[in-house]
Amino acid sequence: MTTSSALQDLPDSAITSLFSREDIALLLIDHQPQMIFGARSADPQTLVNNVTALAKLAKVFDLPTVLTSIAAETFSGPVIPEITRALPGVEVIDRSYINAWQDGAFRAAVEATGRRRLLMAGLWTEVCLTFPALSATEAGYEVFAVIDASAGSSTAAHDAAIVRMSQQGVIPVSTASVLSELQRDWARTDTYDAVNDIVSDHMGAWGQGVNYVRAGFTKK
Repeated sequence: MTTSSALQDLPDSAITSLFSREDIALLLIDHQPQMIFGARSADPQTLVNNVTALAKLAKVFDLPTVLTSIAAETFSGPVIPEITRALPGVEVIDRSYINAWQDGAFRAAVEATGRRRLLMAGLWTEVCLTFPALSATEAGYEVFAVIDASAGSSTAAHDAAIVRMSQQGVIPVSTASVLSELQRDWARTDTYDAVNDIVSDHMGAWGQGVNYVRAGFTKK
């Protein structure tokens, strides 16, 4: 016999293994032209699409966000405009430290979010993502590394970095899983349309599926 409690929906807070819009911050690290030029483990356009989707999700779900660049004026160039257009008003912290976590301004910005769970993506995976991900984990944060919004100098380097991070407790995730984990319920109408716009614009075959459904249901 089914009990009444078994029929009750669970709130997001009842599933602590998943993050939510209330407990996570987004950190985007070194998505700059020079770093994209040297990334070899991912298609550059797919990489840009995925990190742009993350930036737009941060806007939709009001996630505290930290942006950082390395040597923007002397070597790497500015953070790509797809990110800064999606997050107007978010300061980009430029630094010289290879490990962003060693930079006091970056670390202070992370602390100021008030969140103990962090979504991180960066270029390159084996350096500018791995180093701060391990450092933040060591400092007591729970870190989710968005693997397909990051890329390494080679596929081997990217894959080895994922293994290294995972061995130290960093959790690898994808852009699609981040989107789904934040939305959680397609009945949530306050974000439904905006999330599907992101899917349509940036999520490839899934986006084409959204376009197909929208076309079919909007016909007179």
